[in-house]
Amino acid sequence: MNKTGPYTAIDNVFVLMLENHSFDNMFALSKIPGLTVATPADSNIYQGQTYTFGPGGPSAMPTDPGHEFPDVLEQLCGAAVAQQRKPWTAYPATDNSGFVSNYATTRSEITSDNPNLPTQPEWGDAMLGLDTPSQLPVIYQLATTFAICDAWHASIPGPTWPNRFFVHGASSAGWADSPSSKQIATWEAPGYGFTYPSGKSIFDKLSYKGLQWRIYADQNGSVLGGIPQVSSLKGITYGVDTNSIGSFASDLQGPYPYAYTFIEPNYGDVYGGSYTGGSSQHPMDSVAGGEGLIKTVYEAIRNSPVWQRSLLIITYDEHGGFYDSVQTQAATPPDDGAPQDLSINSGGFLFDVYGVRVPAVIVSPLIPAGTVDHTLYDHASVSATLNALYGTGFMTQRDAKANPLTHLLSLSEPRTDCPTTLNSPAEAMVRAATPAVLSTDDTSPLPESGNGIGFLQILAKTDIELTRGDPAEIAAIQAKVTAIKTVGQAEAYAREVTAKANLARSALDGATAAPPMR
Repeated sequence: MNKTGPYTAIDNVFVLMLENHSFDNMFALSKIPGLTVATPADSNIYQGQTYTFGPGGPSAMPTDPGHEFPDVLEQLCGAAVAQQRKPWTAYPATDNSGFVSNYATTRSEITSDNPNLPTQPEWGDAMLGLDTPSQLPVIYQLATTFAICDAWHASIPGPTWPNRFFVHGASSAGWADSPSSKQIATWEAPGYGFTYPSGKSIFDKLSYKGLQWRIYADQNGSVLGGIPQVSSLKGITYGVDTNSIGSFASDLQGPYPYAYTFIEPNYGDVYGGSYTGGSSQHPMDSVAGGEGLIKTVYEAIRNSPVWQRSLLIITYDEHGGFYDSVQTQAATPPDDGAPQDLSINSGGFLFDVYGVRVPAVIVSPLIPAGTVDHTLYDHASVSATLNALYGTGFMTQRDAKANPLTHLLSLSEPRTDCPTTLNSPAEAMVRAATPAVLSTDDTSPLPESGNGIGFLQILAKTDIELTRGDPAEIAAIQAKVTAIKTVGQAEAYAREVTAKANLARSALDGATAAPPMR
């Protein structure tokens, strides 16, 4: 492997990105020494009542807190300031005062299957923390055994899709909102997929350096929930360039030439809006599924030949509407020529601040136990780390200015005391895709935007890519997708496309003796 960076002890970087928790929600009650965290002195006031930060955070929320751009603006700046802000102006000063008011009133995450706002006794749930040792024993064990970062922020104060685009391209191409079905269809058109203004994703940068990469997704559960969001990118075909986490441990036992591996969870009930039955740790789903995925990923790496020269980054795409006590900071805009377009950035965001703090735990046998890192990071730090290790270069001004993680690799020799197995999740994982958990009823209508509709368009992109450009087939696929109106129809289409992709992957694997560069 050709490396130009100064850190020669790492051959394999792994990133596991989960969903929607703030740092304080997961780690303020961990009692890990040295962390900057919320205390009972931190509070929000709403309708004359004071809601303080404290214990009692539920493992699964009763309703989904808001996390669209307008929601986060209110959470960080308060409702009055949020209502007065003009598009394309600097982000207002933050005081983190609007988390409760937003949770009590926002309808941005309302779906047909989850139509209710939280009740008054539930308003304060957005302010509460989880008991880390008892509710999150897996990630707690890793945080205390390796390194925890208490200044890792989401890349923007907004939702999942733009933040996940940032980890792959140090930009969201101007997006600050969750895309709608029509918007996604424009970039998932034949021969396209989501592209960055720079023309390069992190996967392109690795390929240009002659470095191989690989993508895994947790496909235990809903078929739709097992579609990785990264396969929305141009050049990445779901099922062909992506792999099931079920083969991860065995893959690591053989030759594993992949410098970079990106791992996504199963998102569970993406159409019903509860995300239950998955492993993403989305707020309405139990944290146990994600704890199980973390355990699976770590133990596979730890018990493989790559362990001694590996780096595992576990982080979260955004804060999910949960309170955090640390105010956001000024950020370097990507400055990559992305358009200023209110149709994809309704708040007129200038990408001049980071989002809310999110958890980040860094694992390597070259990291001392009990490391607490206060360095400022965002998702562009993944690209900065790959550049420090492998000389991959930068994609935008954001990753050019981002801090890499390489300073954490301070040991001259790998540790020999790292656990081979981790604690078990605190709750039994219910992963079966049952009708009670997953919305598969043909009568349930599709939403207009959000993760579920995004995954449907990824399926259409995949289906089209597998036609190899036949115009008649492409037209038939487009007509079929347009006719899909219900959750049941979408699930059936997901099974159909997944079967096609699996056949294409089998043919590809059988046609080449060398591992494909993916």
